[in-house]
Amino acid sequence: MSTETAGDGAHDDIVYPSAIPFVLVHLACLAAVWTGVTWQSLAIAAALYWLRMFAVCAGYHRYFSHRAYATGRVFRFVLAFLAQSSTQKSVLWWAAKHRHHHLHSDTAEDVHSPRRKGFVYAHVGWIFARKHDATDLARVADLARHRELLWLHRFEQVPGLALAVLCYLVAGWPGLVVGFFWSTVLLYHATFCINSLAHVHGSRRYVTGDDSRNNWLLALLTLGEGWHNTHHAYQSCVRQGFRWWEVDPTYYVLLGLARLRVVRDLKAPPAAVLRNEQRLGARVVDRAARQLAAQFNAERIARAVASALHAPELSRLEEMLVRAHHRAAEVLTTVQLPHLPTRDELRAQARAMFARTPSLDEIVDRAYGFVLASVGAHLAAPAELRA
Repeated sequence: MSTETAGDGAHDDIVYPSAIPFVLVHLACLAAVWTGVTWQSLAIAAALYWLRMFAVCAGYHRYFSHRAYATGRVFRFVLAFLAQSSTQKSVLWWAAKHRHHHLHSDTAEDVHSPRRKGFVYAHVGWIFARKHDATDLARVADLARHRELLWLHRFEQVPGLALAVLCYLVAGWPGLVVGFFWSTVLLYHATFCINSLAHVHGSRRYVTGDDSRNNWLLALLTLGEGWHNTHHAYQSCVRQGFRWWEVDPTYYVLLGLARLRVVRDLKAPPAAVLRNEQRLGARVVDRAARQLAAQFNAERIARAVASALHAPELSRLEEMLVRAHHRAAEVLTTVQLPHLPTRDELRAQARAMFARTPSLDEIVDRAYGFVLASVGAHLAAPAELRA
C-alpha cells in the first residue's frame, strides 16, 4: 500500500514531532518585538526570500519533481541544499508529495485539494496530518539513488539550521529573527498559495481535469509558479508562463544558467500545446467528464423519468435495467425517455465550463455515459429509495 493512503484512519495529532519545527518558525517571528528590526535584517530577509524561492521553484519543483531540465551533480546538490534551507522538509519528501498531487489532482486522493477538504486544509492543515509525514521513496526512485540526496533526506533540518546560524553571525539577533524566520514564513505561505489559492482563483486556458488556475499575482510572488493551469497542462515543461506577458523569472534565470552551461536540455512545450490543440489524455478526459456529469442531478432526473412513465412502462424499464446490471447506460441509449439530458445539452454545458479543447466531444460522450449510468442506477433501485 502506498504511504500516501496508509493510515488514513489513524488519528491526526494536532502537533506531532515533524510538525514542531514548522510551528516554532512561526512563533519565532514574534521575537522581533525584543530584537528589533534593522535595515540589514530586512535586506537579508528579502534576499533570502527570492534566493530560496528560486531554489524551491527551479529545484524542488521543476527539476526534482518534474525533471524539466538536466544538470550536473554539483549544481543538483546546491539546488537541493538551498531548497531545503526553506525548511519545507527534504527534497525526496517534497518531490514525492508533488508527484502524487499531479497524479490525483483535485480527486479524493489528492494530498491538498481545496475542493475536497477546504481552503485552509489545502493551504496548511494537511501538514499537521501525521499520515502525510512519510515519504513514498518508490515514487522518487530516480532521485533516491543519489547518495547526497539520501543524506539530505536523512538530515533534512541541517540546511535550515546552517542558514539560521549564518544569519545570526552576519547580523545578530535581528538577522536571525527577521532575516531568517520572517523570510521563511513568507516563503512558506507564498509556496502554499499554489496548493490553495491557485486551485480557487484565476483563469483556466487549458482543460486539465482539475481546478488548477493561472493567477498573475501569485506568478509575481512565486517567480512564475502562479501560471498553474498552464503547468498542469504540460507538467514537464521548464516554462510555466507560455505567453510573452506571462512573467516567469525562474525560467529566465534557468535560460541564463543554460548559456553558462550549468543546466541543459530545457524541455519546451510542443507547438500543439502552445496553440491549445493537443488531444487530452484518457485520465484528463475521464476527470473532465466526471466534472461535467456532476452538473446533472441524476437522482432528480430519475425521479422525473419515473413520474412521467405509466406503471407498466416503468416496471418494464426497471426489469431491463436490473437485467442489464452494470450496463444501464446501454439500455437507456436504446429507449426514448422524457427528461433525459441530450448530448447537445451536455455539449452546451461543457462549452460553458471548459476552455477550448479538441477533445470536447470525447469529454461529452464520456460524460453522457456517466449521466445515463447514474440515472439508470437510480431507476433500477427500489421505488421507496427514489421517493
